[in-house]
Formats: sequence, C-alpha cells, structure tokens
Amino acid sequence: MTSIKSLLAALFLFTSSQVFAVDKDINDNDVILAGYDAVAYFTLDKAVLGKANITAVYDGAIYRFSHHKHRDMFKQNPAKYAPQFGGFCAYGMTFGKKFNVDGKAFKIVDGKLYVNKNLEVYQAWSKDIPLHIKQANQQWPKVKNIAAKEL
Repeated sequence: MTSIKSLLAALFLFTSSQVFAVDKDINDNDVILAGYDAVAYFTLDKAVLGKANITAVYDGAIYRFSHHKHRDMFKQNPAKYAPQFGGFCAYGMTFGKKFNVDGKAFKIVDGKLYVNKNLEVYQAWSKDIPLHIKQANQQWPKVKNIAAKEL
C-alpha cells in the first residue's frame, strides 16, 4: 500500500509540474533560439549559430554555443543570457501570441535578451521598444503556461 501511495504521489508531482511548466520556443530537439548562441548576442552584439556539440541545458531547453567560453559563461549565470518570454517573439507577445523566432532578430534592452520572429517583425517592434516591452510584460503572465498552439 505504501508503494502505491508513493507512486501516486510521484505521478501527481510529475504531472502538476508539467501543467505549470513555462512554455518555450524550442524545436523538436528541445533547442531554443533556433540554435543561436545566447551569449554571442551579449558579447558580440550579433546572431551567431551555435554548434551541436557545445551545449548547456537550462530550464528545460538546450542552448547551443559557438565556442566553449560562451557555454562556460552561460553556465555561470544562465538567467542573465536566457531570452525573455520563453524565447518567443517579443512583438508577438505584445498581443499575447507566441510566435517562433529565427534567431537573427534580437535586441538587448536593460541587460535582457528580446528576440523577434524575423527582421521584418523586429522593425515593427523597434518603432517603440519601451511600449512593446511593457505590453509584452503585461501579456506574459497570462499566457506563459499555455502552449503556443493553444493561443
């Protein structure tokens, strides 16, 4: 009887953690940022594709890096480099929508990484970045636990 109770408790904890997990823009292999190096956005101010053999896992997503130094920097403080809104498009989030990103359109604002669907969407977002960040921050708590396909 005790083992059944333990099994049920474990199952409950697992399923409840899945229900409340924050949705992220990851591909079928759990790679975030379309495979781009999260640290390179900060250190090189450009989008650099990461390598499949230089990775780190953070908050259920696999991050790829262009070299080991970036991976090591990420591991020291992953929250610093992780994208806002689960890696979904920052402009889409102003409308409470989760759009996948191509990894090429990004902006660092106040030390935070914001990515957009593509360069065209980035142009629209950048017309009023402070307003769009404020709007997205208001939407995120409402949709962060909802799968993108359900919005």
